[in-house]
Amino acid sequence: MTRKIKWTVNAAEDLAYWKKYDLNKYNRIKLLVKNIQETPITGIGKPEALKHALAGLWSRRINQEHRLIYCITAKEIIIYNCRFHYKK
Repeated sequence: MTRKIKWTVNAAEDLAYWKKYDLNKYNRIKLLVKNIQETPITGIGKPEALKHALAGLWSRRINQEHRLIYCITAKEIIIYNCRFHYKK
């Protein structure tokens, strides 16, 4: 089953930033999101279940500095941000 992708306002702003300033990161994010739809907890970008204050969320590496943070539900995948490290 393919889950629907939902972008928070913050994540949509992050994605727009990358589209404007760094197409390589923008394309990497699009690739990660496609992979997340297919295999939410495995795949590219070193998927990692987050702990402590961010428990219940997952992250994938965009690059050394930036992470894509998301949550998996039964029907959708919610993208929280895709710029910087862990913030919610």
